[in-house]
Amino acid sequence: MILSICIPNYNRLNCLDNCLNSILIASKNVKDFDFEVCISDNNSITNPIEIIDKYKKYYKIIYNRNDENLGFALNAIKTVSVSTGKYAWLIGNDDLILPNTLIELKKIFKENSDTEFFFINSYYLNSKFLEKFPNPFNTSNLEVSKMKKLSRLKQNKRVNFWEIIDPDVSWEFLIGIFLSIFNREMWLEGLDCLNKKDLEDKNIWSNFDNTCLNAKVISTVFKDKKSFICSQPLSVNLIGEREWVNLYDFIEIVRIPELIDYYKSQGMGFFKYIYCKNFALRNFFNFFTKIMIHGDKAGRNYVNFYNHFLKNLIYPYAWLSIIFFVMRAIRKMIKY
Repeated sequence: MILSICIPNYNRLNCLDNCLNSILIASKNVKDFDFEVCISDNNSITNPIEIIDKYKKYYKIIYNRNDENLGFALNAIKTVSVSTGKYAWLIGNDDLILPNTLIELKKIFKENSDTEFFFINSYYLNSKFLEKFPNPFNTSNLEVSKMKKLSRLKQNKRVNFWEIIDPDVSWEFLIGIFLSIFNREMWLEGLDCLNKKDLEDKNIWSNFDNTCLNAKVISTVFKDKKSFICSQPLSVNLIGEREWVNLYDFIEIVRIPELIDYYKSQGMGFFKYIYCKNFALRNFFNFFTKIMIHGDKAGRNYVNFYNHFLKNLIYPYAWLSIIFFVMRAIRKMIKY
């Protein structure tokens, strides 16, 4: 088995239906490509078995349903642990793959058989676009020429891992699980870097490890391994389906800077660290203001004032974020 597409599932069954249908469409466009889909359901209100049964006659599906909600992190680990592929690709049930995705991955794996980690570019798409069409959504209806790419890179290339940790590659620095395909066995062996107690916290993004699980393991395991950047988007990251939308500012201004600090501890160069940390703080003051105003629903209860605020004041972009905010506001006023 070459690839396991691993989907930690919880509710949003219409999204899961769309996701599995996108895989079905892609599977019809590729020959002799051995892949499986692994789904671990986190005790959804409605059992998704009927949707899964609809697709398992077309491709291999490994299905697990937890007796209780384990929280995202432990369910993601469960999804990978039941898989069997050489490579694993964690995606959300609200993500889609493109009709040509499996064809492209077959080619990439064949040409880079000695590579352990792959960065996979993605498109953004507002989920309201899908409402124009019947469910499950047919990905042939995507208007990719009008869709924004997450990464602006234009060429595929073989790189060392730390070249991927760069805002020119991804502004979110691999925090999105859908950006990474990795050697499955090596990833599972690297789980010891995680704080097990923090993983057991079921609150959404309440600590670093249950938020940055995948990125933390990846940087620990693959920091010295051969890596590859796929500049062509092979997935679609839907905007508008996630229940934790109120935590976006918190993720960007608290968790991503924490992630960059962790990358430094794993060997990321000093000047690269300063560059990335500054970039991550480009919305520092305005996002922190919003978090303080909106309170716990925006993540205020998870903020450590010293670690997340005071310690970041030494970076120029923390202060320049005020100017950046004013400039954006002026441009918006002029535009309208």
